[in-house]
Amino acid sequence: MPKKVYLAVDLGAESGRVMAGIWNGKKLRIEEVHRFASGGTMLGESLRWDVLRLWGEIESGLTLAGKIYGKQIVSVGADTWGVDFVLLNKQEEILGQPYHYRDARTRGALPRTFKKVPRAEIYAQTGLQFMELNSLYQLLAWQEQSPAILEATATLLFMPDFFHWAMCGAKRAEFTIASTSQFVDPLKRDWSLPLLNKLGLPTHFLPKIVQPGTTLGTFRKSLAERTGLAGVKVVAPPSHDTASAIAGVPTSNTGTANWAYISSGTWSLMGVELKKAVLTPRALELNMTNEGGIDGTYRLLKNIMGLWLVQQCKRSFDAAGKKYDYAQLAALAALAKPLRSIVNLNDPRFLNPPDMPKAIQDFCRKTKQPVPQTPGELVRCAYESLALKYRETLASLEELTCEPIEVIHIVGGGSRSALLNQFTADACQRLVVTGPIEATAMGNILTQIRADGELASLGEMREIVRKSSEVERYKPGASAAWNDAAGLFSNLCERS
Repeated sequence: MPKKVYLAVDLGAESGRVMAGIWNGKKLRIEEVHRFASGGTMLGESLRWDVLRLWGEIESGLTLAGKIYGKQIVSVGADTWGVDFVLLNKQEEILGQPYHYRDARTRGALPRTFKKVPRAEIYAQTGLQFMELNSLYQLLAWQEQSPAILEATATLLFMPDFFHWAMCGAKRAEFTIASTSQFVDPLKRDWSLPLLNKLGLPTHFLPKIVQPGTTLGTFRKSLAERTGLAGVKVVAPPSHDTASAIAGVPTSNTGTANWAYISSGTWSLMGVELKKAVLTPRALELNMTNEGGIDGTYRLLKNIMGLWLVQQCKRSFDAAGKKYDYAQLAALAALAKPLRSIVNLNDPRFLNPPDMPKAIQDFCRKTKQPVPQTPGELVRCAYESLALKYRETLASLEELTCEPIEVIHIVGGGSRSALLNQFTADACQRLVVTGPIEATAMGNILTQIRADGELASLGEMREIVRKSSEVERYKPGASAAWNDAAGLFSNLCERS
């Protein structure tokens, strides 16, 4: 059959890409068309997203793709990080400058919210992990600080939904990205209006929720003219990047809990794929989250501060004139003394500190551990702490599903780190299978191919992933030292 091309707009917290999927009916090949920095922008004392710049980069990538692939391009879909959103008025003008989830305005929001609606009631209606950065607390911050803007809002669009609107004019909320908000009911699979009403939040601006694979329209005429992509469809993929990544896991088991995934990047999202959400008191106690997936699945998972610590350490090293790439940092970490210093990655002090190495050192000093000094020691501390958090999360997942997990699939950019992959296998005492690196783009694009009528199921999509990508396997090594470290890690998480 003639080759077809599908485009994925994939935006992460550190970088964004426009990716092309070349489909020959049997295998999928991924090519990078355009890469650009994403990241937040400080505006006064707040951290925002420059969505106009990001849209300009996306349009540049679409234009370049048009020049390369021309009429072979069938459709495009966007996926991004979760929780953040753009507000539009009736005239479709942006209200305010969209906030970054690491902005400080939601600090302390949880106890204030629980005074209005108890924690257990919020969990029962949403099934989501409690984090101050969730959309729910961002909306409450808007209500407290700028109520006039919410009153003037006609449409709330999560980040990928906003870019879909920019492409074709559709105002819809794709299910997987909406499920990161903490105001979607996991049983009804629709907005949790009773919760929002009880919190005194307006709901008139919430758009209709659509499922992944929904065709939203075709390119706006003006965009088609600028990019040369006339007639190209806009298809909503699993628009939360993690949902697309999990659709791109090369497993032969779908909707079962005997395998776990880690979508590894700035954040690590570790969980299992299930047929329904887990809303038990124990799930609440463990602060686990239930996010929507493709084909009605749910992803029971934990959001873990992932490679953010390493990324921010690198940023500090660069600023100090010590230029290392990530491979060099991993090599230095491999030479450092093992399991010497451990941190609780999800401690609030690591959310957005001005100096990450200092934040790590302060934590170790406060908890009476050896203080890491060198770049290798700091990065090893982050890697080992991450592996221990994976071990803790694995135990929670097995407890909640009552099923043993036999293999851990690691996908995404973080799967490049052989050292972290081996630490994960050692700490968890499980086989670790890594790849594809481009699982997010593959899941996004395969959903579009399926919407085009060429694939019938999630199982078929994953079969294409297995045929089209290579994986690596890491077998667990000695566990005694990790067992000792796990006890210390648990104590640190309780004390910090």
